[in-house]
Order: sequence, then C-alpha cells, then structure tokens
Amino acid sequence: MIVRVPASTANLGPGFDTLGMALSLHLEVGVEPLEDSFGPAESERHPAVVAFRRLGGTGSLFVRSPIPMGRGLGFSGAARVAGLVAAVAQRDGGFDLDEHCAEIMALATELEGHADNAAASLYGGVIATNGLHTVRVPMQFDPAVVCWVPFNETSTNESRARLPDTVAIEDVVFNLARTAMLVAAFASGDTDVLAEVTQDRLHQQLRFAQSPESRVALDTMLALGAWCGWLSGSGPTVAALCAAGEAEAVAAALPAANAAIKVLRIDHAGAVVEDS
Repeated sequence: MIVRVPASTANLGPGFDTLGMALSLHLEVGVEPLEDSFGPAESERHPAVVAFRRLGGTGSLFVRSPIPMGRGLGFSGAARVAGLVAAVAQRDGGFDLDEHCAEIMALATELEGHADNAAASLYGGVIATNGLHTVRVPMQFDPAVVCWVPFNETSTNESRARLPDTVAIEDVVFNLARTAMLVAAFASGDTDVLAEVTQDRLHQQLRFAQSPESRVALDTMLALGAWCGWLSGSGPTVAALCAAGEAEAVAAALPAANAAIKVLRIDHAGAVVEDS
C-alpha cells in the first residue's frame, strides 16, 4: 500500500486559514519497506508517524517526499494527512473520502492547528474550509502554478506569533471582499480580476518584512505577466498563477541563485491509496 498526498499552498492571499490549493508535488508513505528509494521516517516524532499512530496504525512507516520542509508548501499538512489515511486504510481495508473525511480532517486540524493545508492535501483542487466542513471551489480554468522556493526556511509558529491580536475593521472588510471575489473569479473563469482579489491586509505585509526577497519575487512574477500571486502559507515560498503556455518563461526569468523554481499544476485528486 502506498498513500500519495499532494503538497499545498494556503491562504491564496486574502483567505487566511480558509483557502488552500493542492499542487502536483507529492509525498508518499508506505506501511512496509517498498523499494530502495524509500527510507524510514526518522523517528516516532515525524508528523506522518505521529498521525499514523494517532489512529492506531501499526508497523513501520516509510516516507518519500520532494516537498521541502518549512518553505510554505504544506509539508506537515501533507505528512499528517498521509499518516492518517494510511492508518484508516490499514484499519478498514481501504480508504473512501466520503466515509473517512470527517475523522481525518478533525485529527489533521487538531495536529496542524489550522485546516487549510490539510484540507487541500486531502480533497485536492482548490478548497474553502472552516475546519469542520470543506467545500471544493469549482475552477473554470486550469492554470500553471509557478513557485519560487528559497532555500531558507520559515517557522510557521514563529510567523503566526508575529501577527497582531487585533486588526482594523477596514482591513477585515478588505480581505472579506477579496476572498469572496476570488472564489467567484475561480468559479466564473474571470482571470482579469485575479491580481486585485489576491491582495491582502491581514498577514502578508508583516511576513514580507521578514522575507523581503519574497516580495521581490512576487513583484517580478506579476511584472512578467502572471495573473496573480501570493506568499504561500507563511512563506518564504511565493506562488503565482499564469497561463500554462507562459509558465516556463515566467519561471526562467526569476532569480535562481538562492531558490528552487517549480512549475506545477493544481492536483485535483487529493489523497489516494494505491497498491504497491
């Protein structure tokens, strides 16, 4: 058995802790040694193993992941979802999203502290979630997702601790309006408004202050013709949407001295269990 789970980018600008997008970069876990390219999880403290044990999973868990840790691409959320799905599949003899989603999301949200990354990795596509319920956002276009991934890491807990306890009502309304319009733009296919409706006043500017090179990368992507972009989760990765035919040109023009550049697509499958 192999559990395959996509990476994710969260917030999408204004949708703080509520919007997520699954990406075509996949973490895999197996409950038995499967092949030489797999390696055992380093310890029982690995997020996939902790989640696996939480639902009663038994045996050795092996993990293979190209998702970088601490970069804003949902590594911990993907690992936890993978561990939970593996435990459910082991316990029940298979995995069914409709049957198991509530149990998995409740535990994934508890372990993560927020639901957006885990929900995107579990469901696939673009999701809106409040932790208790998750809804897939319909997409009327299939963009490329260009990710500028710097080599330095960001601590999500430290980044969240820097956010203010109170915000101005004007800023709340600013984000609410753009979050609603962003979902509507995805559902209608209106790419012309994406640059406007992915703006944010709640978290990105404070995080860009800690990673100014990420702000430069975002501005560069937009200047090169990307439809929109945002700080991925708490960063430092920046993600941008663009037409599939323009993605390689955008990626080639980004600064690459201290970063990896990935051209990805939206993963619509979410977590899947495959025979080894």
